Amino acid sequence: MSPLLKIRSERDHMSAIERRIADFLLDNAHLLRDYSSQQLASALGISQSSVVKFSQKLGFKGYPDLKYSVGESLARGDGNDDNGAPAASESPHPHAALAESLWRAKAEAEEETRLINPPEKIDAIADAIRGAQKVFVIGLGMDGIQARAFAMKLSLLGILAVHHFDPVLMPAAVSTTAGDDVLLVFSEHGRQSSLCQVARLFHERHGKVVTVTRHTANPLRAHADLSLLVSAHDERAHIEPLLYQAALQQLLDLIFQLLCEDEGRLQQLSINLELMHPMLDT
Repeated sequence: MSPLLKIRSERDHMSAIERRIADFLLDNAHLLRDYSSQQLASALGISQSSVVKFSQKLGFKGYPDLKYSVGESLARGDGNDDNGAPAASESPHPHAALAESLWRAKAEAEEETRLINPPEKIDAIADAIRGAQKVFVIGLGMDGIQARAFAMKLSLLGILAVHHFDPVLMPAAVSTTAGDDVLLVFSEHGRQSSLCQVARLFHERHGKVVTVTRHTANPLRAHADLSLLVSAHDERAHIEPLLYQAALQQLLDLIFQLLCEDEGRLQQLSINLELMHPMLDT
């Protein structure tokens, strides 16, 4: 039986923490190669020993053994096996082919994006955010959705994140910039002159500019101290934005995960989430 099928079949008999690990592995099996046991534990807010015990309970020597087995299973294309799993349908639903094609395209975009953003660059951006007094975040249109979501995550970690959606009002905020402040500019194509002007003004105040764009030559990147680059290409106009968003989300999640390695930030996240729960239940 493949490891993913084993996890799926035993999930209902697992403890709450084990189910959290199981669900993460099932939903993110293709990304598992990028996670150490400590990173997986941090992403789920649990102890590293819980990850190790989960692996051993499934019959593996430890987490590396489980990760290797999952990778081999994916390489073989083991969605199901012959040990109690449903047989493949002779006429699979068209949705299955669409889902498989989209999944593979996203996985390729995420891998290409990871390769063009070396670890030292990711670490430098995480360090800049970690050491900033204020983190200004701006994005226009669809870029604003990702910008707002990331600013919210930073706030949950206790980082002073100031989200803006109007570049006309941004110069007033920039006037309060200190030397260790960071500006995160989200712009898929990096061509908006207003954002270039905001970045230039931020530089004049000696702040650090981090741009988030496609892996193309664009005016905005010329103003960046550090840049996050996304590689996501497809001839189909309705698919390419999906690949961009998926690859970008993976990058942002990685930076968020690095920030969570600070024990103080992780505690602040737990406190803020607890404060939010009563409001979500009303």
